[in-house]
Parts: sequence; C-alpha cells; structure tokens
Amino acid sequence: MLPLDKDGVPHDECSERASSVEDYKVTCIQFIKDISSDYLAWVDYYKLPQDEDKKRRTRIHAIVERTNEWIAKVATTIKAVDVVMNDGIQKMAENTAGYPFQIGVFVNNTSEYTLAKPGIIDINVKAVGKAGYKVKLGWHQKEKRFLINSTGPVTIDESNDMVQEFEILDLHINMHAQKCHPRDVISFTVVVAETKDGQEYERRGVTTIIHMG
Repeated sequence: MLPLDKDGVPHDECSERASSVEDYKVTCIQFIKDISSDYLAWVDYYKLPQDEDKKRRTRIHAIVERTNEWIAKVATTIKAVDVVMNDGIQKMAENTAGYPFQIGVFVNNTSEYTLAKPGIIDINVKAVGKAGYKVKLGWHQKEKRFLINSTGPVTIDESNDMVQEFEILDLHINMHAQKCHPRDVISFTVVVAETKDGQEYERRGVTTIIHMG
C-alpha cells in the first residue's frame, strides 16, 4: 500500500479552519510540495532501473507543478481547492506505483488536466496489455467502479461493455455533468485491470481532473 493513499478520502480537515480561500491555497500548495517528498522516498525504496526511476520522479515533480498551478489559478472555492489537491495526491500515488501496461484516459483528446463544458462529457479510456494479456475496466472499490470528487453533481454511466475483456481497450463512457457550472472542477479515477485466462494480474488507476469552462 502506498503512503497516504487514502482511497479517495478527501484531505480536508484543514479546510474547516481556513480563514479565506487565498490562505487555504497557500497552505495546500505547501502541503502538495511537502507530501511529494514521501512519494519520492517510495521511489527510492523501490530501487528501480535508472530509466524507470527517472520517469517516476519526473512525473511526480510535474504533478506538483501542475496541481499547484491549478490550485492557484483554477480553484475559486475551498471545496475546489480540496478537489484539486486530492487529485494531485491521487496522481502522485498512481505514478509512484508506475504503469506496467499502457493506459490512458482522455477528455476532449486531452489527458490528466482537462477542460470541458457542462453537459454530457465523453470519457475515452484506452489500454493495451502486455503480450498475451487482456485488459478490462476494473473497480475502484468493491461496490464503486469510479472514484469521483467534484464541486458539482456528477455521475458516470455504467454499461455491459465494462465487464468485457479486450485485446485493445477503447471505451467511450458518458459522464453526466449537466448540473455543473463554469469554474466547477471534477476529479475522477478510472481503474483498468490486466488479465490472463480470466485472472487479474495487475490493476492501475488513472486520475483525471476537468475544469468546467
């Protein structure tokens, strides 16, 4: 289990005591910088090959930079700051673990930090397993396929395609965000499992954030 990976439980105990959105932003930007050292320490612990070690460190540093940019420039409320901060924590955990097979999640042909308008949003999930393996959509928790953390009301459709195994996964999923407003932020995590002979061998999550425009 990765350090401080809270299975999506928001890190918002400080938000109740925040005196202003701007003060809270400063606190959370520092928190993201501080917590990144824990994830980098886990990369040290794994003793990875040089290329993979560098790749994971580079990703963690990039997440710190981009998450803090979104906290500073995109979030307009304390709740939005929490959504962006937790999105960054989730992304750091995922990239610390690394990806043993190819996986990508796209909104409007963009990954990770994305933009969309209120309405039905198309989520494109792509994945390819290693030679001899198949891929399928997994579950974030036993009875919850997707993790969603949002400032507005959001649901994601589930369909029969989600239980099938594929040589090449290329799913389009509808997110219902009709009741969201411009400046809302939505963070969601999609889990993909790699399987062989019907047995799951690896599973990884990909967390994406959407800024409603």
